[in-house]
This record gives sequence, structure tokens and C-alpha cells, in this order.
Amino acid sequence: QRRGVGLGALTRTSQSQQQYQSHGSLVQKTHIDELTTQLSVFQAALAQFARTHAKDIRSNPEFRAEFARMCAAIGVDPLASSSDRKGSFWAELLGGSVNDFYFELAVRVVEICRKTRDENGGLIAVSEVRQKIMQQDEKVGGSNDVSEDDVVRAVKALGPLGPSFSIVEIAKRQWIRSVPKELNTDQSMVLEAMEVLGYVTHSMLRVNLGWDHVRVQTVLDDLVSDSLVWIDTQAEETEYWTPSFM
Repeated sequence: QRRGVGLGALTRTSQSQQQYQSHGSLVQKTHIDELTTQLSVFQAALAQFARTHAKDIRSNPEFRAEFARMCAAIGVDPLASSSDRKGSFWAELLGGSVNDFYFELAVRVVEICRKTRDENGGLIAVSEVRQKIMQQDEKVGGSNDVSEDDVVRAVKALGPLGPSFSIVEIAKRQWIRSVPKELNTDQSMVLEAMEVLGYVTHSMLRVNLGWDHVRVQTVLDDLVSDSLVWIDTQAEETEYWTPSFM
């Protein structure tokens, strides 16, 4: 006959569990403290790097992008403000010039998106926006070199203003969407297909995507109504063009 477990055994088991939990909490706290210390060291080193190379960060877009990636690697958003400092990380370390650069660039991006919205329905490639900005600078003798990464960061700086401006990826290219309407899956697939030749036709979509007539016509009609594609009716079969190829 098996003997029942005594109160002493239960007490010892409970004590062992408490000891394991206590030890686990201690190990976890030690690990967190070590990570916090390492993060503080990284942030201090990053701040020193920023002060040492401030001129390069301000003037060189590649250097600026690399510095931003270093910030992201340790969870620092260079353009974000926090409650314990008056401005952003950029402004605190480099002065207002870099911070102002991004917000001034954001204003220019908004203006370009607004002026081209009737042409592209509120969807424009980041590369095209950069090209327009560089052309504007050339006309006025400006010297600022702007990269696509700068344009993307400028758009993201508009985040607190709402969802009106965002970055989307289509066919491995980055685009700025300046209307709050979301693209559905079918629309995204058709826009990706347009990146190959610049246009699609009804029959091309039916053959390559395997869609029926109604599905193809519905997505094309939606894209046309949103001014995201242009129609060429002079071809043998109606062609639907993306404005970025025109």
C-alpha cells in the first residue's frame, strides 16, 4: 500500500518552487540591468559620434542615412521628440539645422504631392519626388543633396499629422501615397504588373493573373476612378498606363 504524501514533503516542494522563482527573478533582473547598461553605453557612443561627425551628417546624404540606421539599431528615432528634451535627437546633438532640413523637406514633398495629385491620383514614386526636388534646387542654385532615404524620412516625419501621407512598396519600389485610401490586394497586384512595361491591358491581366472578366474590369475601373492610371484608347486594345511611365 502506497503511503500518502506528507505535509513535510509538500512544504519542501513549495519552498523549492519559491527558491526557483526567486532565483529566476534575480537572473532576469541582472540580465535587464546588463542590457540597460549596454544600451546606455551605445547611446553615449552614438552621441559622441554625432558630435564628432556633425558636419558630415548635415551635408552628406549617405552619411546621414547610415547614422539614422545606427540610431534605429538601438531603438532611437532621430526625428522623435520626448518629454525629457525640448526637441528631437537630431536637434539636441546637431543643432536645429538637420532637424529643420527634414521638416522643410517634408513641406516640399507635400507640395509636390499636392501639385501632381490630379496626374497620379495621389501615388508617386519616391525617386520621382527626389528628382523633382533636385530639379527645383538646380533652378535656384541650391546645393543640398537629397537622397531617397531623406525623402522617406521626411514623409515619416509627417506621421503625427495623420494617415494622409505614407510610404508603400510596390514592385520593390517605394511610393508616397498622399491620400488616406488604402490600396487593396488586387490594385497592388495590377500596379506591380504595370512596373514591367508601364502599362497593362485587359487580356494581359486575364492571361497572367488568371482572373475572370469581371474581376479585371472592376480593379481597372477602380484605378481609373482614383486617377491612379491613365487610359490609352488609340491602341489596338485599350491600355492602362501608370503615370510614372508617361
